[in-house]
Amino acid sequence: MLDTQRLACTTVAAVAGGRNLNATLAAVWPRHPQLTAQQRSAITDLCYGTLRFGIQLDAVLAQLLTKPVHDESLRWLLLVALYQLQYTRAAPYAVVDHAVRCAAVLGKPQAAGLTNAVLRNFLRKREALLAKAALTDSGRYAYPHWWIDKLRKQHPLHYAAILAAGNLHPPLTLRVNRRRTTRDDYIALLAQHDIAATAVGVDGATLSRAMPVERLPGFADGLASVQDAAAQYAAPLLDAQPGMRVLDACAAPGGKTTHLLEIADVDLTALDSDATRLERVRQNLQRLGLAASVLAGDAGNPVAWWDERPFDRILADVPCSASGVVRRHPDIKWLRRASDVAQFAAQQQRMLDSLWRLLASGGKLLYTTCSIFQEENSQQVADFLTRHSDAKLLPLCGVKTLDGTPDGQLLPDHEHDGFFYALLQKI
Repeated sequence: MLDTQRLACTTVAAVAGGRNLNATLAAVWPRHPQLTAQQRSAITDLCYGTLRFGIQLDAVLAQLLTKPVHDESLRWLLLVALYQLQYTRAAPYAVVDHAVRCAAVLGKPQAAGLTNAVLRNFLRKREALLAKAALTDSGRYAYPHWWIDKLRKQHPLHYAAILAAGNLHPPLTLRVNRRRTTRDDYIALLAQHDIAATAVGVDGATLSRAMPVERLPGFADGLASVQDAAAQYAAPLLDAQPGMRVLDACAAPGGKTTHLLEIADVDLTALDSDATRLERVRQNLQRLGLAASVLAGDAGNPVAWWDERPFDRILADVPCSASGVVRRHPDIKWLRRASDVAQFAAQQQRMLDSLWRLLASGGKLLYTTCSIFQEENSQQVADFLTRHSDAKLLPLCGVKTLDGTPDGQLLPDHEHDGFFYALLQKI
């Protein structure tokens, strides 16, 4: 446990300093080749959990300290240990013991004693400490104040449920490749391997418990892909018909690209500004036995890559705050700032206006984000319709939204992440 605590502590400290969690973890493993698969999994779980509840635990820690801890490595060690004590089944005595030993490694004489006192005091006064922390919104919901305030204003009927859903462990949902098998047959195949799954949507199957994809029967052979249930709406909504020229404008890592190709034989271009991430698109195409033109380019600057042939369908899954997938990426709570939302909205507007010029008359463009903030979603679309008199908003078949929620806005729940969809037609 000592190594897992120590490495989790340094990783979450790096994230709080502005680094992406997945990238930080990916850099940790080569530096520590002695770690077993079980240790890697434990470190990953500690990082995700600490970042998920860290804002709440920070409010608890403030009560346990007589003065702030200026050593960030010690502060994050305390938060990791508090997460273990509150949210895991680890033996409390072992958590405290290893944290004290880990603090001693930091080289400061008072660190071990402070760690011991803080953690044991938490165990004695846990309920009172958590109750007092919950008197503030951040301590209650474990989100930044600005995030909570925005959701309360934009989703007054649902903000508490949204925040709670974002703190859950996300489900592992698969999209069954209809070109290779049926959803029912694949669920039966999973059952033969003692893997329970339930049907969701048209092509989806949600596992009762998460597991490495390498253990899924037929995954390597292209029978299924990992894709959230809300993201699986995209390809059917775009209504791409055989022979159409289709653009997936922000394609990496390729989930929606491959779903489009599973549904219809189209002439598809998979575009992304990140040439490195496009390799994931190629790998997914190969695993699923599909073909597309894979192209590096900026959707907001078509002059550099477009051949001036219009597209019949365009999927614009644009960069966004990712506020709807925070349970999958809890580092977003620490990396996002209130000002970022307006910056994303400006980028989205540039992409939308540029891509609209590429759409054929009568063609359809599906605008989508994994955000739950209206500036990036319903307001973005309303502003677009004001600027473009040749655009018409079409109804979304099969997408059900909650009362008091803008059309096309899916809020995160036990079944899927938070997503937004708007289908536009050029008239």
